[in-house]
Amino acid sequence: QVHLVESGGGLVQAGGSLRLSCAPSGSISLNAVTWYRQAPGKQRELVAAITGDGGTNYVDSVKGRFTISRDNAKNTVYLQMNSLKSEDTAVYYCAGRSTLSGMWYWGQGTQVTVSS
Repeated sequence: QVHLVESGGGLVQAGGSLRLSCAPSGSISLNAVTWYRQAPGKQRELVAAITGDGGTNYVDSVKGRFTISRDNAKNTVYLQMNSLKSEDTAVYYCAGRSTLSGMWYWGQGTQVTVSS
């Protein structure tokens, strides 16, 4: 069964950077892709989204620090995270919609921990 695979999480000091990647485990094409995060004891929140034609949207708390992008040749979406803060600590998930079926697929999540 196809799912999305996130990578690139880890432990970083405040002010540092990480780049997360999201790609399908099988050969499906995605149009809209979103990054969510969930911190302990908090609800999952949408962090950034990108459409099939490259339009982007961000939650206010990450504007100017995070950049979502896609490489269609590699069928991969990235989340570049700069100037990380301790409040960015969370499990980050990607979700993507199949161009063909419209079905949404999810990943298992990748942990991002920012130490202050």
